[in-house]
Amino acid sequence: MATAPPQRRLTPEHLSPGYFAFVMGTGILSIGASQRGWALLSTVFLAVAVVGLAVLVGLNVWRFLAFREALGRDLRDPAQAFLSFTFVAAVNVVASALAGFGAFGASSALLVVGSVSWLVLGYAIPWAAVLGRVERPVTSAANGTWFICVVASQSVALVSATLEPQLPEAREVLAVLAVFAWSVGLALYVAVAILVAYRMLAFALEPEDLTPAYWVSMGALAITIVAGSRIVEMHSTPMVDAVRGLVAGVAVVLWCFATWLIPALAAGGIWRHVVKRVPLAYDSTWWSIVFPLGMYAVAGMYLGRADRLPIVAWIGEQWIWIGMASWAVACGAMGWSWVAGRRRRPSLAA
Repeated sequence: MATAPPQRRLTPEHLSPGYFAFVMGTGILSIGASQRGWALLSTVFLAVAVVGLAVLVGLNVWRFLAFREALGRDLRDPAQAFLSFTFVAAVNVVASALAGFGAFGASSALLVVGSVSWLVLGYAIPWAAVLGRVERPVTSAANGTWFICVVASQSVALVSATLEPQLPEAREVLAVLAVFAWSVGLALYVAVAILVAYRMLAFALEPEDLTPAYWVSMGALAITIVAGSRIVEMHSTPMVDAVRGLVAGVAVVLWCFATWLIPALAAGGIWRHVVKRVPLAYDSTWWSIVFPLGMYAVAGMYLGRADRLPIVAWIGEQWIWIGMASWAVACGAMGWSWVAGRRRRPSLAA
């Protein structure tokens, strides 16, 4: 029988860089609840996301100061390094949610942090984990986490497009940044999809390899749709006018493909856990399912409004329930894993 991959505890030394996906999933549900008009629920989700972001930033600073070797191993590991982009996406998702509450100053500050970290990690991570490695072929380590670089890029586009109507003095700069980041993200999706598809076709794919992180392939499409929908709604600027029609059409095509991916990804999970009997054990990659499900709901609502597609908007409005249910399941599993881990450690020591 196959065995589950080892879990990483929520401690500074063993902290997975992918835990920022918790903030991403919680923040996008805040945005989704706001779109449905659920102000109180949106506020609660946003508060949890902000607290989670602050705690995880503190833990990662601690890890950088006290466990730099462990951090360096993750950044050089092509199977783990791209999880670092969850920090960029988490910061920008919170920024977008704050903008929905009128906190444009805080949202702008977070956009600066997210944009700078996106640029730095966008060059540093591929070099450290892929191009700079002696071992070949590196594509054997390609997996669903590589799509998170796409999510990071599109999160910059999303916040830029969200703030553009509210900051007329920075309208030109935000328009350029939104279109630039959206275009880079779209190109990165194509490149990553080719590499991951090649890995799946050229190397053996064990059940343990088909982790929940592959759901990010759909989440990356969903956030590309949301960012594109916001770009379509932006004020007239030379950069936006040049791509408005293209972005609107591409967003519809991507929504169709994201919808098609959902049954395939669900079937992969059934094959892994039901057919191949890989134990269903919690790890931080569970949040890689929550964020795409929530983002798909938001994508439907935004796209339906921007392109006047009522059926797409209706699907998004109903899908938010699935996103919230997955968040509750992941939270329960995370809490139970902590309790079980504390019980297990004293018995192992004895």
